[in-house]
Amino acid sequence: MIKGKPFVKWAGGKRQIIDKLKFYAPNEFNTYYEPFVGGGALLFELSPRSAVINDCNKELMNVYECLKDAKKFDAMCRELNHHEANHSEEYYYQIRNLDRDKAKFNRLPDYKRAARTIYLNKACFNGIYRVNSKNEFNVPFGKKERVNTYDGGNLITVSNYLTMNDVEILSVDFEQSV
Repeated sequence: MIKGKPFVKWAGGKRQIIDKLKFYAPNEFNTYYEPFVGGGALLFELSPRSAVINDCNKELMNVYECLKDAKKFDAMCRELNHHEANHSEEYYYQIRNLDRDKAKFNRLPDYKRAARTIYLNKACFNGIYRVNSKNEFNVPFGKKERVNTYDGGNLITVSNYLTMNDVEILSVDFEQSV
């Protein structure tokens, strides 16, 4: 079975310690609960048939929702291609600043917000996700001349995993998620 990999770099990522985490995972379980899914390294490594994934970051969980919906997935990939084609420092700040007008930002289609999240993660300084007290993304430009926002094969694998299994996607306090 081909397993997906994290599609974003995320603080607290578990990719470096996957083998240690797998050692402590039970051989069998009914439902996998991941209260801090982030990029999904352990989720994709274990690839459980039934899972409840959660993260308090609503924009990140919106990406997972779009990956699970075929129409939104296709639209998100087209938007990511647009971001790659237009990438520059000026363009980065234009996309980053979309959340400064909350009313307008909240009307953006899910797939556009999802593509924005991935683009900012790939184009910002060191792949950091950080917001200010107004919940506005505020990481500076990463000085990359070109940016590759996604690996198509991996995103398809992740999308297929999410759609072909019983994966519930939440964005609530971790205690509520488990």
